[in-house]
Amino acid sequence: MDDIPVPIDSGSKKFIPKLRLFIRKKGLAYSTEKTYLYWIIYYIRFHKMKHPEEMGSTEVDAFLSHLAVDRHVAPATQRTALNALVFMYRQFLDIDLGALQFSYAKTKTRIPVVLSHEEALSVINNLSGIYHLMGKIMYGCGLRLMECCRLRIQDIDFSMNQIVVRESKGKKQRTTVLPTSLIEPLGEQISNTKQTHDYDLSRGHGIVYLPYALSRKYKNAESEFKWQYIFPASNIAKDPRDGRIKRHHIHESWVQKNVRRAVKNTNIMKRATSHTFRHSFATRLLEQGYDLRTIQELLGHSDVSQTEIYTHVVKKGGRGVKSPLDNL
Repeated sequence: MDDIPVPIDSGSKKFIPKLRLFIRKKGLAYSTEKTYLYWIIYYIRFHKMKHPEEMGSTEVDAFLSHLAVDRHVAPATQRTALNALVFMYRQFLDIDLGALQFSYAKTKTRIPVVLSHEEALSVINNLSGIYHLMGKIMYGCGLRLMECCRLRIQDIDFSMNQIVVRESKGKKQRTTVLPTSLIEPLGEQISNTKQTHDYDLSRGHGIVYLPYALSRKYKNAESEFKWQYIFPASNIAKDPRDGRIKRHHIHESWVQKNVRRAVKNTNIMKRATSHTFRHSFATRLLEQGYDLRTIQELLGHSDVSQTEIYTHVVKKGGRGVKSPLDNL
């Protein structure tokens, strides 16, 4: 249950617990909390454990320049570290860093790896069990890996042929298409999950993790079937917040491992991962003539510029230009 917020001692005088509590009061996602703390702790250790209040723009510049010059991190990675430090100083410590003068990481234009339709199906067909179904969902619906893992029973709307993505990046909700071909296998998986849930209930368990706000609003929801994960973990586990035994969703690492193995078995010479299914979904829609705005909404991108990257891989090989060699 490593995606469930760890408990915090609200009375602690230590810097990191106080910062954690501040981040949660701001309503940031738990993934953002973990990312920010990673970079802030890295920053503190880089400067030999000096307290952030004893440092400022000079130390921030030195750290960010180190990431670019010595670590050769990508611009997005350096920007994430910058966001974490700016958040800590400006919002938590109320310290203005002024104009920063660090060395910027070199910008690299990365075109996403995309599988052809035949390649995507080949990888999916090398997956078995629930991983086969999850591969189809990621490719057929454009879901991120964690969005697929976190799907709950009530997120599948069979009557409208759509999936409601509630636990998305940035805490945004959206809907995406539910392929007709997935209706039957998803129904079978939900039936299997119902058997697991009934078994857990018979043993005195049968509850699932809910964010604090939902658990307070819906008192009995944690044991209701509609709130259970579609792809439950094989074992029950202890919730780090309250110590109660619950059944969480399947861990993303198992899906990643199975996808890597499937790609290897197909002999596809591409650095394909579970996220490649999402890239391939977007590319297929562009190839079929759907507009960028529609694809942006289905993917849940906050800005259309994030979606435009897929125009670089549609009809790749010169953006669809016919080579003169093909006229010979």
